[in-house]
Amino acid sequence: MLFVSIIFLFFAPTHSIAQSIELPPIILSSVPFELHWTGFSDATPETPTMVYGFAGAPIMLTTPEGSSDVIIKGKTTLEFSRLDGSIQSQDVASIPGWLSILPPLIAIILALLTKEMLISLFAGIWVGVTIMLKYNPIDGFLKSLDGYIVHTIADSGHATILLFTFGFGGLIGIIQKNGGLAGIVSIAARFAKTRVRGQVATSAMGLFIFFDDYANSLLVGNTMRPFTDKLRVSREKLSYIVDSTAAPVASVGLISTWIVFAMSLLDGQLQILGIHTNAYLIFLLSIPFSYYAILAIIFVFMNAVSQREYGPMYNAEHRVITTGAVLRPDAKPLSDDSLLRNAIPDDIPHRWYNAVVPVLTVIVMTMVGMVITGMPAAFPEDTSFLQKILIIMDGTNSSQALLWAAYIATVLAIIMALGQKLLTLKAALESWFEGARTMFLAVIILILAWSLGAVCTDIHTADFIVHYTRDWISPGLLPALTFLIAALISFATGTSYGTMSILIPLIVPLSIQLSGDVHNVMFWATFSAIISGATFGDHCSPISDTTILSSLASGADNVDHVQTQLPYALTVGGVAVLFGFLPLGLISNPGYITGIFLYALSIGTLYLILRFYGKPLPKVPVTAAGDESA
Repeated sequence: MLFVSIIFLFFAPTHSIAQSIELPPIILSSVPFELHWTGFSDATPETPTMVYGFAGAPIMLTTPEGSSDVIIKGKTTLEFSRLDGSIQSQDVASIPGWLSILPPLIAIILALLTKEMLISLFAGIWVGVTIMLKYNPIDGFLKSLDGYIVHTIADSGHATILLFTFGFGGLIGIIQKNGGLAGIVSIAARFAKTRVRGQVATSAMGLFIFFDDYANSLLVGNTMRPFTDKLRVSREKLSYIVDSTAAPVASVGLISTWIVFAMSLLDGQLQILGIHTNAYLIFLLSIPFSYYAILAIIFVFMNAVSQREYGPMYNAEHRVITTGAVLRPDAKPLSDDSLLRNAIPDDIPHRWYNAVVPVLTVIVMTMVGMVITGMPAAFPEDTSFLQKILIIMDGTNSSQALLWAAYIATVLAIIMALGQKLLTLKAALESWFEGARTMFLAVIILILAWSLGAVCTDIHTADFIVHYTRDWISPGLLPALTFLIAALISFATGTSYGTMSILIPLIVPLSIQLSGDVHNVMFWATFSAIISGATFGDHCSPISDTTILSSLASGADNVDHVQTQLPYALTVGGVAVLFGFLPLGLISNPGYITGIFLYALSIGTLYLILRFYGKPLPKVPVTAAGDESA
């Protein structure tokens, strides 16, 4: 246990100063922690300041007329003297740092072993809360329910996503019942009559919805699922395609909620460091060095065209081709489409526009909603059009925009069905409830995943990982190690935004110190490595909300999705490090020509892996449309 004793020594000031000090509820032994304090600095006497300190090392706090050392010694009570001579104390909980990685580790291992996401996620939450509550499992169980899960549901941003998920599920129920989805499948089947063309079309659709990864996953998966089912593409493969063209596309899109968030963090660091340059320009210059994200997108198309698979994905694709089973026999898909599978009456015409118009409405209204929610009261003078777009995206609420779009499209779908006399009002509402009901399991898993993320934040999982990996960083290895650290944090915590929030303030100053400037390849590659690493974890962690949404939209078992996708993600990640970030850091004065050569080397390596390690799939004898598959 950790005793913290602090004595503040100072000369009598000439005026009254309010003093306060705030410690985190949990401190990891021998790991830096944040100390929020006010009233001990004449520079910012009223603004809390964050100070990092190590167990056993002093922290210097400057008072207006003197200074005092903060010494950490080893128990659980902090004592400090105030200006009026009074003594105050504060209890501090200290735990061994390695315990902070147990919650996500337990959740991930249990999910892979038991294939039970609900139990696995709750186990991770329970273990984390139990550790924070002095190892009391009863208190940990109760606090997990009312302290974390309830607070997660009460969060307005989370509640918005949950309502959108139900609303979009209801919309899918309506456009399936009115024959719209069957119409899309019929039209698409005329142009993409093979598994290869179907996968390529799904991948291409993912490239066009680049402004938000949530919208990408839900729109592409739900729209293409009936079509890929007919072409005998496994749900595991569909969810892989959807996931690989969601976060990776959003992370390199010219404008997206991802990029604006990362640029906001970068711009804050540049201002602190006194560097006057455009953060968006830095992002544009860094796009070519986002090796993992770009290679992940390329690999999706290569994999679809090659018709070769390896690892668990081969078993999934072999199963669906030979038996027609898009899911394994014991799979537990996040969206239960059993209620909708036979919900299209034979006497309803299959008109494609009854699905396309509502789905396009979701896309357009999402973009309109993002503009509305991000529009400031007034733009600064002499603001260019591009700067206005960035200001709007910086302030937008994409979750709120998605919510509006889903329910506006739902109303439109009902009106279209009623106007064509395809459904009665009662039948339309029943189909909406049937569709929304299929999302229930996914909603519960999302709530638990968010709750586990909150536990990881409170128990400082990321702080522990950063502390014990930061010493590995050297100038030549900076891009590669930055990617690995970001990937590890993002995979363990399931949050890309949290990973960027942690690493950008840490790595950007270090990168500038080592490279000397922000206008050089080394800095651009390091910045892109943060985003790419965050993308990797968001892309394939079983507790990531984007992973869960991809499984949900594709009607796949989340554990099956992770198990089949992870070998491909590790392949791309390994190639990105070995033939991208690592040589780029070790080559002196690299330029864009070097980058092009490394991409050629990386793509060639991925091709060789598919060619010689991947196994060819058997031919599909006849597609659902009655045509031979290539």
